[in-house]
Amino acid sequence: MNAPVLHTDAAIDAVRAAVGLRAGARIVAAMSGGVDSTVTAALLARAGYDVVGVTLQLYDHGAAVQKKGACCAGQDIHDARQAADAIGVPHYVLDYESRFRDQVIEDFADAYLRGETPIPCIRCNQTVKFRDLLDVARDLGAEAMATGHYVQRAAHPAGARLMRAADPARDQSYFLFATTRDQLDYLRFPLGGLPKAEVRRVAAELELNVAAKPDSQDICFVPEGRYTTLIDRLRPQGALPGDIVHQDGRVLGRHEGVTRYTIGQRRGLNVAVGDPLFVVRIDADARQVIVGPREALLTAALTLKETNWLGDEPTIEAAAAVGRQVLARVRSTREPAPARLTLLDGEAAVAFDMAEEGVAPGQACVLYAAEDDSRVLGGGFIAATRASA
Repeated sequence: MNAPVLHTDAAIDAVRAAVGLRAGARIVAAMSGGVDSTVTAALLARAGYDVVGVTLQLYDHGAAVQKKGACCAGQDIHDARQAADAIGVPHYVLDYESRFRDQVIEDFADAYLRGETPIPCIRCNQTVKFRDLLDVARDLGAEAMATGHYVQRAAHPAGARLMRAADPARDQSYFLFATTRDQLDYLRFPLGGLPKAEVRRVAAELELNVAAKPDSQDICFVPEGRYTTLIDRLRPQGALPGDIVHQDGRVLGRHEGVTRYTIGQRRGLNVAVGDPLFVVRIDADARQVIVGPREALLTAALTLKETNWLGDEPTIEAAAAVGRQVLARVRSTREPAPARLTLLDGEAAVAFDMAEEGVAPGQACVLYAAEDDSRVLGGGFIAATRASA
């Protein structure tokens, strides 16, 4: 009788290849309490590394215990601690609640107040996880920090490259565009070459307590997905009423706060002029929500702020100066589109080959190599857009 095929054995080999460090090297595993980070820690330990599990408490236990599909609070911390004990690795819980509030939650509220559409998961990775936690990992004497993100890291003579995950349905490169070169040298992503289904099978084989745990969903700190409840409490001025204005200047109605609207929104406008109307711009200073037909959502170009560059050119401005061809992704659920980098008023910008719809300030524009769409070149947050003629 043939021995059963163990998915864990193949996964361990994949982890060793992804990590590329000597056996026995100390690695800090960021453990959120979910199946991905737990399998990451378990495979690292099985692969012979000296693993230290670290979990961040990011927000109030009381609010989070009752919320399913969250991370980094309540039951998730308990799950991470229990998993570390079962794996046989030391485990620490760090209280980062105040940092998370200052760097992620407050920023989230301010962005909506400016009429932007923020992505708090990117900001969390950019600050709390990939900046502050990396410092802790180094203090613990680790040669690397590993996470359960679905992206890949490729060694290269000019420095490590960030690549899309092997499983396109799970790829998280959009949320990690802000990872710097120095951070990428230190980080490892052991699951990037594995399909999600394989990770679940490994969790079951290892009899991990989170093997059947649902993935985290939505924004972890927003109860039941109602972000306006949080923003009304933190920034009540965002609920001040104002005008809903057609792009031709006509006042069509009133709204109950600019924080309740996002670019591309159609539902909930409560105005009717015959043809469907969409939110095409938000003027937070004037408390105006500007609406128009669907074609008014088409964007020819956008400018970037808070950029991060991982390409071969020394800076994103240098790449823009020569009109580097790229593939640009303006939403996590949308495939990258052909574009080129350029300069607009001296700022790095992206000009699309074909106009993109529903591009919202505050979202990320993540850039991939035109010659290799698996390679992440970096990107930035969308500062402003230019409508298509």
